[in-house]
Amino acid sequence: MIVSGLSAADTPPNILLILTDDQGWSQNAMAMDQRVPESMSSYLETPHIAKLMQDGMRFTSGYSPAPLCTPTRRSIQCGTTTARSGTEFRSPKWIPAEHLTIPKALKAANPDYRCAHFGKWGEQMISTPEECGYDLSDGMTGNNTGGMPSTLGVKGSHNDGPPHFIDNEDPKRTRTMTARAKAFMEAQVRDGKPFYVQTSYYAQHLSVVCTEEGLAKYEAKGTPDRGYPPAWAAMMEELDAGVGDLLDNTYILFTADNGGRGTVPGGDEARMPTNHPLTGAKHDLFEGGIRVPFIVRGPGVNPGSACHVPVAGYDFLPTFQQLAGGKKKALTPEVDGVSFARLLKNPKAELKRTHNALIFHRPGKLMSAVRQGDNKLVVLWQGNGEVKSKALYDVGNDPREIPERDRAAQEPERVDALFAILSSHLDEVDAERPKPAKAKKGRKPKAEGK
Repeated sequence: MIVSGLSAADTPPNILLILTDDQGWSQNAMAMDQRVPESMSSYLETPHIAKLMQDGMRFTSGYSPAPLCTPTRRSIQCGTTTARSGTEFRSPKWIPAEHLTIPKALKAANPDYRCAHFGKWGEQMISTPEECGYDLSDGMTGNNTGGMPSTLGVKGSHNDGPPHFIDNEDPKRTRTMTARAKAFMEAQVRDGKPFYVQTSYYAQHLSVVCTEEGLAKYEAKGTPDRGYPPAWAAMMEELDAGVGDLLDNTYILFTADNGGRGTVPGGDEARMPTNHPLTGAKHDLFEGGIRVPFIVRGPGVNPGSACHVPVAGYDFLPTFQQLAGGKKKALTPEVDGVSFARLLKNPKAELKRTHNALIFHRPGKLMSAVRQGDNKLVVLWQGNGEVKSKALYDVGNDPREIPERDRAAQEPERVDALFAILSSHLDEVDAERPKPAKAKKGRKPKAEGK
């Protein structure tokens, strides 16, 4: 995040949000949480992201709003939980342009703001970036824009083509996207205008695309320490180089749209899981699906510092709005996030969040979760909307969600309290609920419990 200070009383802050795609919490060359040595990969080389960590603050419990790209992107733009604004790709009842968005909030705080979005906007977002308040964008971009089998000459899925593709000019459009972002920011500096720029990289989303030079480098390094292949590591270094090109600016906020994938074309599932030490992966609500890199660098932020207070991507809108000098009362009641600006000076400060809890909901995967402090409740649903199971974990110092760490039986009162918080929010926002699977033609649905 680029800001000119923690108060916008004198100079409006410039803000840069870097959003990567499918990058797991531990998929960097430096540990996201120094209390958890395994929260890094010794095989990857990400010197610029590491420099962000060294110069800024690591939010060790930073979360994406969803374990899937588009719900997260919609949530970030509007400051909403996905239970409110939609848990899947398309959410017909939530049209982003009809609600408060980051550009609208910033321009209301100061009409001089100029806002741009570069890179992946999302799948089936309905509203264009310009309709959401951006002055410049790459348009209604999605996965195909950054390279998918159908746009890379392969008929079928990722499994039908080669494990990786070579592009020596602009792999995953990282280079051209970075150049456009830099040009926009430089133009605003010349014009004396404050800006908000979101660079939403296509990497590390599949398909895997890298340069020949990068591939040769990582193949020479030998076997990766996790289940991803050398080509994927080369793609990560290309992404890191793009981030490095943006580091001339003063303040950066870096995060990902969801956790890392569980498998990667060309990888080896016999090796350590790609999201180790976290449980789960993209698409689910275990830590591997939603805990992501979350880094802030800038004035007032102590270099090499860490904050263990849980925060989420839907906190960006109120945080940016406060830094821009906006008043909290200007936010609409739909904004579920809270500003974490105070944490940048005091990482032990308390946030005034409803129930002091983060809410995650994906009924399509029959999962919900709520985190309060170090405690996280994971709820699995049955197709008829009834609860299948509840598991309680302490994910503070040890983020593993494994059966032997489930404390639900020992702390039923805490389970009930957290479930009440979750249920209250789902009711308040009229959230989607699990729906029974449709019976195939010619077959009768199975009886309950069988």
